[in-house]
Amino acid sequence: MKKIRKAVFPVAGLGTRFLPATKAIPKEMLTLVDKPLIQYGVEEAMASGVEEIIFVNSQGKTAIEDHFDISTELEAELERRGKKELLEQVKAVGRMAHVATVRQKQALGLGHAVLQARNLVGDEPFAVLLPDDIIAAEKPCLSQMIEVYEQYGASVVAVMEVEGDAISRYGAIAVDSSEGRVYKIKDMVEKPPANEAPSNLAIIGRYILMPEIFDLIEKTGRGAGGEIQITDAMRALLKRQAFYGYIFEGKRYDAGDKLGFLIATVEFGLKHQELGSAFKEYLRSL
Repeated sequence: MKKIRKAVFPVAGLGTRFLPATKAIPKEMLTLVDKPLIQYGVEEAMASGVEEIIFVNSQGKTAIEDHFDISTELEAELERRGKKELLEQVKAVGRMAHVATVRQKQALGLGHAVLQARNLVGDEPFAVLLPDDIIAAEKPCLSQMIEVYEQYGASVVAVMEVEGDAISRYGAIAVDSSEGRVYKIKDMVEKPPANEAPSNLAIIGRYILMPEIFDLIEKTGRGAGGEIQITDAMRALLKRQAFYGYIFEGKRYDAGDKLGFLIATVEFGLKHQELGSAFKEYLRSL
């Protein structure tokens, strides 16, 4: 069984839900306490054994790549000033991962974004992480999923239970059978009306996909929202091979939504080693 060595990060979006903040700054570079959103996802991937990060990017968002590059001038200045702790932090980010980038020249959806990484991924299974989805967990979510992949030898998506009408904002799975937190999928639907959803199990932004997905994306027409949906391609794949959903251990924050971003900021701030106590006292004073 091939190891999961590569992780694809679709980061080409315009971040319209955060305008005007994202007019000049990539949404993925918005700061959650003291790190940009994208760094949380990259750290999760690296902690899960991933060796190469692939950004599917777009024009004007080079700040994402720059963040993970070595900054010689900044490092030299921090060293000159004797800022040893900050220097080590900056060095760690610049040397965190081997990064490759490919452009998505048209905004045609998540499926289309993943397809752009085909030449860099090659003929091997790979991970996809959506940086909007921040997952706090003792064991990284992707690491949990890789264990499922290694056990079943098939594609895996992270799922969580949602309440009521919320399912209409996600891809939903129909379940064939289950074993603990692992569900064998028999069908999936992108953003179904709540009264037509096959279950309350929603697909969130973590995927392990077999390389056959690329051929199927190429054959996928535009679906919900007029975009090439990854869910439609995954649905075609599960007709050919086994596909599993996994209810991960941990808490997911939707940092692509203003309210979700604020909630994540508060909760991560309270857990922060240096800031947590003072921040808690401040909140109590309100």
